[in-house]
Amino acid sequence: MEKTPVWYHKGLSFKCTGCGQCCTGSPGYVWVSEEEMQTIADHLQLSLESFRKKYVRQVGERFALLERPKNYDCVFLEGNKCQIYSARPKQCKTFPWWKENVSSSKAWEEAAKRCEGINHPEAPLISLKEIEKDLH
Repeated sequence: MEKTPVWYHKGLSFKCTGCGQCCTGSPGYVWVSEEEMQTIADHLQLSLESFRKKYVRQVGERFALLERPKNYDCVFLEGNKCQIYSARPKQCKTFPWWKENVSSSKAWEEAAKRCEGINHPEAPLISLKEIEKDLH
């Protein structure tokens, strides 16, 4: 039996504009693994222990980056720029290719309301293969 193609089998348009909107605005979690915490700590020239104390919270058995309490911005967002961009976690690297964003065309359009790079007029068409490689 053939598998029904996903609704975005022809690809989706996306171009990161660097607006920072994916890093702000609503409470949530940016999950980080032990390896990612070490990478970010190294990038910031901190010990893992110092990094955890200053920038991480434990949620159950998992770890998440802190967010600013007043506006829910990621603690590493300055203006609209990520201060740890080259060391950012996988969750950040794979945006907008998150299952909840591509679960339906309606979900994709909802994500586009929060991210100007989704369906941007200058955005290239990202292939199904590329999307599925980064799907998180």
